[in-house]
Amino acid sequence: MTIGLIKGTNAHGHMGWVLVRCRVCGRYLSLTGQQPGAARKVEVVYACPKCAKDYNAYFCHADARKFNYRCPFCGRQLVVVSPLQQE
Repeated sequence: MTIGLIKGTNAHGHMGWVLVRCRVCGRYLSLTGQQPGAARKVEVVYACPKCAKDYNAYFCHADARKFNYRCPFCGRQLVVVSPLQQE
């Protein structure tokens, strides 16, 4: 069995599968909607539908608001990528 031998980015629980960086400020963003260790803080991640595939164009809430929710590269409307949970 090789279950215990999986290391690196293929390991179970590795955050590299869900972490992206904001293209403007470089802040790490979690696509799950919550930061690790934050009990109630919800993080909203925005992305350009066209540029996210080519340039990894993900944006934090502050930078999306600064650009009026438009992509600075192509000018398209930004969409919310992180899942929003309503209570």
